[in-house]
Amino acid sequence: MISTDSGGIASASIATLWDRVFGTQPAPEEWLVIATAVVALAAVGPRALWRLSRNAVTIAHEGGHGLVALLTGRKLDGIRLHSDTSGLTVSRGKPTGIGMILTAAAGYTAPSLLGLGGAWLLASHRITLLLWLATALLLVMLVMIRNAYGALTVVVTGAAFLLISWLTGPTVQAAFAYAAVWFLLLGGVRPPFELQSKRRHGGAPDSDADQLARLTHVPPAMWLFLFHAVSLCSLIGGGTWLLGL
Repeated sequence: MISTDSGGIASASIATLWDRVFGTQPAPEEWLVIATAVVALAAVGPRALWRLSRNAVTIAHEGGHGLVALLTGRKLDGIRLHSDTSGLTVSRGKPTGIGMILTAAAGYTAPSLLGLGGAWLLASHRITLLLWLATALLLVMLVMIRNAYGALTVVVTGAAFLLISWLTGPTVQAAFAYAAVWFLLLGGVRPPFELQSKRRHGGAPDSDADQLARLTHVPPAMWLFLFHAVSLCSLIGGGTWLLGL
């Protein structure tokens, strides 16, 4: 008669999974860190590529609105992502006050701050944890998506993170994670400049900066300055962590 300890096997499996997710991984070679930065820059720079890659920035932007809305006690009704890389997050609650201000300010700052957090995790050699956290955040966001294009975009992005974290080895995981974080840091810099350009030519009259101006009576230019400051400081700080400087 053969006896198996299913409880012991389950405990060992959980311990293995815990170590895999929360443990540390070897730091990648310096050339890989630099190469992924170049790849991310190439995805952000040319207009043709930016029109496609900007969808990922929009996910982070609208996800930032949604996450802060929930954290400040607002009711999140839904998120829409559109093929022109615009998006809309609808929440209910008090139309004024700190919760509404933080929710409105979260969009343009979210990609850069997520990139900064990701850079901190990578500097701590927690590559797999970053990939799993990103997958979890995308899964939570998917529940709140209210249109087909948005759902498709989030599913494809989440599937990429999940498959890379589950099926590939340390080098591929590191390359993907570093490229994603570099992209958030670099990609977070461009939208505030685009918004500034649109406003200079009379466009985007109901932008996040204009909404914040109405909420706080602080000029839109000051909110644009905040968006620029957060994105540039995050790029400098995150880049320093990633390069090990």
